[in-house]
Amino acid sequence: MEYNYDTFRRGGSWEPEQNHNRCCHGRLWFVRDVCGIICAILTWLLILYAEFVVMTVILLPSPYPIYSTVNMIIFNILAFLAISSHLRTMFTDPGSVPKGNASEKAIQQMGLREGEVFFKCAKCCSIKPDRAHHCSVCRVCVRKMDHHCPWVNSCIGENNQKFFVLFTLYIAVISAHAIFLTVNQFAHCIRTEWRNCSTYSPPATVIFLLFLTFEALLFAVFTMIMLGTQLTAIWNDETGIEQLKKEEARWVKRSRWKNIQIVFGRFSLAWFSPFTRPMIKQKHENYYYSV
Repeated sequence: MEYNYDTFRRGGSWEPEQNHNRCCHGRLWFVRDVCGIICAILTWLLILYAEFVVMTVILLPSPYPIYSTVNMIIFNILAFLAISSHLRTMFTDPGSVPKGNASEKAIQQMGLREGEVFFKCAKCCSIKPDRAHHCSVCRVCVRKMDHHCPWVNSCIGENNQKFFVLFTLYIAVISAHAIFLTVNQFAHCIRTEWRNCSTYSPPATVIFLLFLTFEALLFAVFTMIMLGTQLTAIWNDETGIEQLKKEEARWVKRSRWKNIQIVFGRFSLAWFSPFTRPMIKQKHENYYYSV
């Protein structure tokens, strides 16, 4: 017998705090954390700065129209996908467990048999499913919680892990592209007069390019490491918290290809789209255990 997770959602016989970490009349997930909001805004500003330097300092003044146009299209598509992935990660419920659903009535409705026990989170008073962990920032338990990321102001869990992986992927690619463009621009300015290679003064041009190079290198290394750890966690079906705590696997092990499909869906171009969800739904873990 399995516990029906939908019993305590809206419309069920008992309703916990439904609007916790919600905005827009409960339609969107939003964590009201000052640090996370500042980090998210800083992320957008850094992407906009890269957009400003690439467009106004490097590509628009370029004397090579084909080179400028092609790179302009590539860079703007990557920037759009990166910001879209960030927003989807930030505003998608990562897999939160209804807060405060561990009432006496709710526990009775589970219909536990003799020898079956369940876990209750003492911090948010919720019936805790297997592989769920409590986040002190979001103040709820999250199913298959990997970690809390302040840069997206949200936890990374079973519902938004795809979007977070895409965010790290597109930031890594756009950072590499920015490094390529800045190196080419430096080479072009050295070969020609500095005054003619940009609409800005030579000192301003150097400052803009150096800061973009530093930003791109920093984010390329950081996001490639995060991308690698996320893909490894998905491949092995083991979250970051489970790896750190060295938790014993009580869940059913699947093939590695199945683990990838659960997060991204069946292989198609939709894998790389932040606007689609995987069609393959995984079965929620049990809320109780036999002893």
